Amino acid sequence: MAIERRSRGATAAVLLVILGAAGVASAEENTKCTALTAFSLTGVALEIGKADHMPAGNVTATPGRPGYSGPLPAHCRVEGVIDRRTGVAGIEYGIRFALALPDAWNGRFLFQGGGGLNGMVAPPIGENAAGDLPALARGFAVVTTDTGHQGQGPFDAGFLADQEATLNFLDKANGKVTIVAKALINAFYARPAAHSYFVGCSTGGREGMIMSQRYPEHFDGIVAGAPAMRTGYSNLGLRSISVALNQAAAKDQNGNPIPGSALSAGDRQLIVEAVVKACDTDDGLEDGMLFNPQACDFDPSDLVCAGAKTDACLSPAQAKAVQTAFSGPKASNGRQVYTGTLYDTGIAATEGIPGVLNGAAGPVGPRNPTVQDVDAEAAAVAIEPLTLGDTNWWTNLSTFSGHGGKLMFYHGVSDPWFSALDTVKYYRNLAEANGGAAATRAWSRLFLVPGMGHCGGGPAALDRFDFLTAIVDWVEEGRAPGSVTATGKAFPGRSRPICPYPQHAHYTGAGNPEDAASFECR
Repeated sequence: MAIERRSRGATAAVLLVILGAAGVASAEENTKCTALTAFSLTGVALEIGKADHMPAGNVTATPGRPGYSGPLPAHCRVEGVIDRRTGVAGIEYGIRFALALPDAWNGRFLFQGGGGLNGMVAPPIGENAAGDLPALARGFAVVTTDTGHQGQGPFDAGFLADQEATLNFLDKANGKVTIVAKALINAFYARPAAHSYFVGCSTGGREGMIMSQRYPEHFDGIVAGAPAMRTGYSNLGLRSISVALNQAAAKDQNGNPIPGSALSAGDRQLIVEAVVKACDTDDGLEDGMLFNPQACDFDPSDLVCAGAKTDACLSPAQAKAVQTAFSGPKASNGRQVYTGTLYDTGIAATEGIPGVLNGAAGPVGPRNPTVQDVDAEAAAVAIEPLTLGDTNWWTNLSTFSGHGGKLMFYHGVSDPWFSALDTVKYYRNLAEANGGAAATRAWSRLFLVPGMGHCGGGPAALDRFDFLTAIVDWVEEGRAPGSVTATGKAFPGRSRPICPYPQHAHYTGAGNPEDAASFECR
């Protein structure tokens, strides 16, 4: 069964019901909210700093970033700190969190995953992978956290000097916040949450995996997008892409490669167009999208010039550089250190996070390196503190699946930071460790999103989808997602089904080619 995206009319109707029920907040509800400042939990060092009743109103997305802009219902917003303490170098630490408790509660709890190295408490709205209507607007109680430290930016790693702060970031903080949030929900509504969900992307995707692996009884449904499963190795992979491309770069006056000069904008577009030409129709329709990327047999060497380099072909050095970049880094003994990258329509993207063909510079570390010792880098990554939080090897989820837990993954095929193939590799290992593909599909599914970059975006991507409805229907109604419908601004008026791996959307040969209903999962 396909999970259809709600129409704007249906979304507005749902929201009006929620706002209508919440728009008459009484003095009693205000008192209930402020009373939470006195809440305590046995055995937990907890401080509730604020508990304010927020009237229904509009929220605006941060300029320049995708996000939800629209109405939110009246709710009680609770802000608190768990385990406040003074740590290394006299820095104050504590697990800060924000919890939104809507007046018109639907009985559900959602934990909103973080991003980067966290360090900030994001607004508890629950908009990730929720289509047109975030969790709070639907009536979910939503919590967010900084995971135990305050950062000066999304990739501020200063907290790693403190052992407890590091452990909190890796997994402990989310476990503690879950317990406190559930207790606050029970106290506020005088009943526990009927169902609990975790939804996140990137670091939030890794956190979702952590919850299934180390806190298997906390959540009924988890959606893990583009999980940052092993950032040390993925960053190594990003450097290998840059190094490979720089082998074909122009040289400066000292004979050193000029970073970023290996491929011109025209060269990058040539490659994308060649990929589309070679593989677009593998899904039954020529539409500028690749729904079966793993079957794509594109080879950069097919673009090598017969003679001198022109805008219509690649030099042998350029073709070899691209081939090496997409194959992923290997150790001197041939061992694959990190997975390679699929050829897709977003590999030359320049908006947002640049695509792989731009050199794939990572969020941290040196930009555009020209040399690399993979053996030495891999050895260094193996002993990094953050490697303790890697989630790529743990596949025993018998407790999580045993209590009825459902786990969904999604990953953009053009993600330049974390290879979609790494998530595919984990999912295949998960299936092998849990009774095979058919048995695992009963409680876990992976969805690859063609053309999409890291958690969203892409010049030819349909990156708007509602996995939240899908996971709720699976957990509460037993309706496993046969597909999830996607739309996006790249193709106004177009919709496609995103199918569970290893299936892909294929045009049936009849019907409107812009409508998801004309496609099937094969």
